[in-house]
Amino acid sequence: MTRTTQAHARLPGWARTLITLAVLVIAVLILIGLLPRAPFSTDLSRIGEGTPALVIARDTNFLAGAQVMELIDPLRPDYDEQVIFLAAHLGHPDGQAFARQHELQDGVVIAFDGNGRVLERLPIPQSADDIRAVLERMSPR
Repeated sequence: MTRTTQAHARLPGWARTLITLAVLVIAVLILIGLLPRAPFSTDLSRIGEGTPALVIARDTNFLAGAQVMELIDPLRPDYDEQVIFLAAHLGHPDGQAFARQHELQDGVVIAFDGNGRVLERLPIPQSADDIRAVLERMSPR
């Protein structure tokens, strides 16, 4: 009777360590990518205090608001000194009250002048150019 042995392909210890480290690095990079890039203040009381404000309605249960925030993020450095960027979080009572008052849903952007008057309402903008045009009208240079 012949004994058959199965040759198990085993990875050397260094290869297993390298694979484990690669998986961990990839997981960390994915988690970092999911973090919010630049937080939007939720202090809606800042509207009408003298500086124009751009407010986005954001509901974490839907994607439109997150996509619009991604459109706004690259524009923020150009307008941070002239415009306050705010988020009305629709999962919080103050954000819900604000959304009811202004008839907002996730992803809608609303622009206020320095006195708190509504200048413009942008229903779920599809491009950064749409938002930039509103910002230009809010803060002429």
